[in-house]
Amino acid sequence: MDQRIDIDWTSCQGHGLCAELLPEHITPDEWGYPLTDGTPVPTRTVKRARRAAAHCPVLALKLTVL
Repeated sequence: MDQRIDIDWTSCQGHGLCAELLPEHITPDEWGYPLTDGTPVPTRTVKRARRAAAHCPVLALKLTVL
């Protein structure tokens, strides 16, 4: 079951914690907002992706089943 990272742009405040916790899938832009390529998260990193979503200060990050 593939999952991808989705960002709620109305909630995101650009704290950058997600990029620190999951640097291989999320990179910050020049203002600190997360950028992803939209590809599925590999099974080996799903646990860390869930942790990044859970630790987002405004809960703007989530994993969606494709």
